[in-house]
Order: sequence, then structure tokens, then C-alpha cells
Amino acid sequence: MAYFDDAGTARAQQSFIRQSMQTAMLEKEDEWDLARRWRDQKDRKALDRLINAYVRLVVKIAGKFKHYGLANSDLVQEGILGLMQAANRFEPERELRFSTYAAWWIRSFMQDYVLRNWSIVRSGSTAQRKSLFFNMRRMRAQLENKRHGANSNVIDEEVAKAFNLPAAEVQGMFARFSGGDQSLNMMIGEDGGSEVGDFMIDETANPEAAVMATHDQEVQTNWVHKAMAKLSPRERQIIIDRRLVDEPMTLEQIGQKMGVSKERVRQLEARAMDKLRDTIEGMPVDVSEFRSRG
Repeated sequence: MAYFDDAGTARAQQSFIRQSMQTAMLEKEDEWDLARRWRDQKDRKALDRLINAYVRLVVKIAGKFKHYGLANSDLVQEGILGLMQAANRFEPERELRFSTYAAWWIRSFMQDYVLRNWSIVRSGSTAQRKSLFFNMRRMRAQLENKRHGANSNVIDEEVAKAFNLPAAEVQGMFARFSGGDQSLNMMIGEDGGSEVGDFMIDETANPEAAVMATHDQEVQTNWVHKAMAKLSPRERQIIIDRRLVDEPMTLEQIGQKMGVSKERVRQLEARAMDKLRDTIEGMPVDVSEFRSRG
């Protein structure tokens, strides 16, 4: 039996739900027997009967997620998937009611569906953030009733403390709850001649500028390599140790390594820098190395 396949129409889904809502609930012994038959014998009729008996539980739980603005039929479909997962994992030997066990899986599937579809902006997938997402409004309402006139920042701090998260994250999520997503193509202004995206500034470099900057950096690096080749081995090593490493060495450290005084290292470095400067300034400019700035 296909419960809610992609090809099913809304009418077929509603018919399935109505039929399941009329199905009698199972006694615990019946639950355990059906679960064993499905697990041990892959008895499809046993699975169908187990699932049909608890679609009403799926519908009930789906009602608790209605304020997220998602289609109830989609929530029910996700709940059916959670119900089937529960049937696959249920262990009758633990003597737990199937409905109690299934409710956890149904709710989990619906929560994941809400997190995937409620907003195009991901809300985070950690247990703390999920708990905040689904409990924040209820907790805020309770705190506001308890602390009449309390500043909203104080409320947010208490909520954040309860979930062990930064207050800024609570405030950001509440703002998204209040405002929801907006299209960048939404028309604004009295004449409706502008879009939201028109007022969002992209501060990153455009592709052409980025390519030009990378190319120029490569040219300059090549110049430095050519100039470094004009230095003596000792001068080259001093420039590397002093200016081209993540943790530059001191004059004293280089002097100890080379067996000369700190003052001598300073003199060699100054002479090497003068050579580099003179060499680079004297290099003929090949205009083909640069892209047109026109």
C-alpha cells in the first residue's frame, strides 16, 4: 500500500486520512503482535494495519505545527514517514506502547521538515538551536506574563540562558519569526519602481577587478623573485628571515645564526633593501604584463 506517494492527489490524501481516522485504536498486545509480524516476517498487511491505526496521531501532532505556515498535508506526509520509521525500529520486547514510541518519531520528522522549509535561511541544526526554534515563542510568552513590563532584552537574556546560547542569537531568531523571508524582487516605494535588491550594496570586488588584482600580484611577485636573484646568498637569507616568513627573526637571532654582530646584520639588511629597490625600479616595464585599465 502506498501511503502518500508523490503522484497522489490532495483528494486521495484526504480520503486516506478520513479512512484512517475511522480506524479503531489498537490494544497494546495487538501493537506488539503486528510489530513482530512486520519485523520478523515482513508481513505487509501487519504494517498497513499498524500504520492506519495511528494516522490520527499524525494528524493530531501536525496541528501543533500549523502556525509555521506550511501545508498541513505536507506535515501529515512527513509524519507518516516518521510513523513508518517507528514501525521499523519498534521493539515489542521493551513492552512500551507503540503510540508513545511513534509520537517521538512523528514529531522529529515534522520538526526537521519545518526547519528545512520554514525559511530559506537555515536556523541551525544543533540540538540547542532546534529546541530554541520550537520553544522560543512559548517561553517568551511565559516570561512576559510573569514579568510584566520587563524589557525585551531582559527577556531575551533569560531565554538565551535557558538554552545556553548567546542573547544575540535569540534576538536574531525572534526577528526572523516576526518578519519572515522577503523576496529581493519585492517592489517598494510609492511608485513601486524599485526592488528591495536595488538598495543592497555588494561590497565585494567585481570579477574583472578580482582577476586584475590577482594578475598584478603575480607580476609583482615575479619582479621580487628576479630582484632577489641579484642579492648575495647571505643578503637573500637575511631578507627571507626578516621579511618573508610568518615569524620574522630578530637581528640578534640572525647574527647568532650567521656568526656576526647584530649591527652587521642591520647593515647587510639595509644594503639588501637598497639593492632590491634599485633593481625593481630599473626593470623595463613590459606593458603586455598588465591588463588594460580603460
